[in-house]
Amino acid sequence: MAQTPSIPKGTRDFSPAVMVKRNYIFDTIKSVFRLYGYMPLETPAMENLSTLMGKYGEEGDKLLFKILNSGDYLSGVDQTELQERNLSKVTGKIAEKGLRYDLTVPFARFVVQHQSEITFPFKRYQIQPVWRADRPQKGRYREFYQCDVDVVGSNALLNEVELIQIVNEVYRRLKIRVRLLINNRKILAGIAETIGEPEKLTDITVAIDKTDKIGREAVNRELQERGLQESAIEKLQPILDLSGDNTQKLRQLEAVLAGSETGLKGVQELRTVFGYLQDLPIEIEVKLDLTLARGLSYYTGAIFEVKALDAEMGSITGGGRYDDLTGIFGLKNVSGVGISFGADRIFDVMSQLELFPPDTDATTQILFVNFGEREERYCLPVLQKLRESGINAEIYPEADKMKKQLGYADKKKIPFVAIAGENEMQNGLFSLKNMRTGEQENVLPGEIRHKLTNA
Repeated sequence: MAQTPSIPKGTRDFSPAVMVKRNYIFDTIKSVFRLYGYMPLETPAMENLSTLMGKYGEEGDKLLFKILNSGDYLSGVDQTELQERNLSKVTGKIAEKGLRYDLTVPFARFVVQHQSEITFPFKRYQIQPVWRADRPQKGRYREFYQCDVDVVGSNALLNEVELIQIVNEVYRRLKIRVRLLINNRKILAGIAETIGEPEKLTDITVAIDKTDKIGREAVNRELQERGLQESAIEKLQPILDLSGDNTQKLRQLEAVLAGSETGLKGVQELRTVFGYLQDLPIEIEVKLDLTLARGLSYYTGAIFEVKALDAEMGSITGGGRYDDLTGIFGLKNVSGVGISFGADRIFDVMSQLELFPPDTDATTQILFVNFGEREERYCLPVLQKLRESGINAEIYPEADKMKKQLGYADKKKIPFVAIAGENEMQNGLFSLKNMRTGEQENVLPGEIRHKLTNA
């Protein structure tokens, strides 16, 4: 007996019914991106490992999927290296490529590679899958889609404000209530200076970014394990516990970070962003959260994270400013900022809260019943005209029992069925059946489109 086929853990098949809903999310997000002048871009699924390694921090590098070299990939590996299990050394010899971990690093590589062809500031959006060798769990997959929007070649904080506007509009259209958390890596750098551990910035950010997941006590233990002095950890606690509204927190931070030029610059940047937001009709809550660090090491300025208010789910959108990312590839002084919408988590939230419009299940608007060759010839010209006018229409491919054909329409949630029997054809009509209400009426071929679009 043949073994039942399966797919790798952390990946999924998407049925037509699911894809219609996913496309609703993609189309909504794309339409907002285009409103703000962003253009589409795609990059390869695989990149050279030299492009990917070292860009995501220590933990990110561990989650990269490596692709074995073609042919005899062990030919260049010494047996001694295999016996010593020096994985980093061996990996470098048997794998030169990897699946992309996110869309931002490939985007930076694209900008550097095509800099002579690009008009700066360069605004692009990108909707493609990424891969991470993570442990699969609810809301966390090994293959998932990101919907990224970035602008490079501009230091202006108006870009941060625009990204917040995009977040506001996307979730307004999707009808998901969210909160946007914001922080600034310069503030985190200033905090590291203030507590006397400036060289431990990466360790601090990686640890405190887990506060929501593992709690403050576990974070403090991790900080100890990462080599922070007990006195520094004690100094950190009241800073992370600062309370009040955004303005009050910034005022307190200004006093705490008085001795850090970098920290004060981060405070000023956030104050500027909040000042712009006061003049805009932003519906979502934008909250300064000092525990927000986003572990990716390439962020240098503002950082964002968005969470759904009515569903148990991690971050569904995240991003920030990266001043040095293209510099890693040789293009200096090109600042960028962007955010990424997690389509898979957004889908899970919308499914849980039943937020998809009812008509997203129907890809076909009308089905023509098939009674035989004469009826097919009668229906086909009308079908063609409906399709030319933008109506999704199909005819049942075989002459079969009416019950079976109506059952087909019902299972596919097709809202209308057109029936043409002997009587209808003699009078140049169709019997149009509304599958939702059960109502049925005779209409002229030219009236069908009007009936469908005004239903």
